[in-house]
Amino acid sequence: MKLLIFGGNGQLGWDCQRVFSKENEVLAYDLPNLDITDKEAVNSTIKSLMPDVVINCAAYTQVDKCETEQAIAKTVNADGPEFIAQACKEINATVVHISTDYVFDGAKEPPLSYTEQDEVNPLSVYGKTKLEGEQRVAQIMQNHIIVRTAWLYGINGNNFLKTMLKLALLTPDREIKVVNDQFGSPTWSLRLALQIERILNINGQGIYHATAEGYCSWYELALYFLKQMGIKANIVPCSTKEYPVAAKRPANSILDNRRLKNSDNNLMTGWRYGLDNFVARFGQQLIDEIKANRNK
Repeated sequence: MKLLIFGGNGQLGWDCQRVFSKENEVLAYDLPNLDITDKEAVNSTIKSLMPDVVINCAAYTQVDKCETEQAIAKTVNADGPEFIAQACKEINATVVHISTDYVFDGAKEPPLSYTEQDEVNPLSVYGKTKLEGEQRVAQIMQNHIIVRTAWLYGINGNNFLKTMLKLALLTPDREIKVVNDQFGSPTWSLRLALQIERILNINGQGIYHATAEGYCSWYELALYFLKQMGIKANIVPCSTKEYPVAAKRPANSILDNRRLKNSDNNLMTGWRYGLDNFVARFGQQLIDEIKANRNK
């Protein structure tokens, strides 16, 4: 099978390359080599390479900037997926489009979770543009897979864990406030890549939720991660109101992998188990990278 990955240098794109390249031909593109908002470039790339599957991991994920850069957010998160779907339909390729928990408003009381059948109601420009991307893909072609995930972390790219570790290492005496009233499931991008592989292997179609099992708050995640890393830090819980940001976040980002469970194809593990394995594998590398870039 030949796979084409857009957003190949991001957390998930990086791990998808490693998972799929074991048994398939994998080609990956990212900025500046290819911009998914360039319709002609997307069209010519897909039609010249003739992939069986295109995985779109590319997105404008700077949630707060999306509020002021709405046109850019819409172009990347909605127009780009449309261009990909249009080209894939013409060559009969499968599209795997990565989406987000931000399509929901998070109004459910934890530990209640969101299934694939729940009504969407995004609160932010980011969530609205990601939902529009989902809808455009689904409208254009039947042969599509939409994977909603949340709270991603991985060895490549930026994420919450790396931010916490950097603050703890470089400013050890600083009080670090972390929100304790937003809940979700920290999800290792490598495990998600394996889950996407399974969905493709069973010829899945439509919307799937795929996050780690269980949930925590950002504060609980920071405490647990730094403890596993053996790093001391002054982590202090705060409320969402005490940490004002431009974009409104869903208070509850807990997704239920309902379709995967019902078909006995859920490969997602407990969030602590995944994080423990991530730390065991990459903990020292994370520390070394931060120290090496200390003065940059």
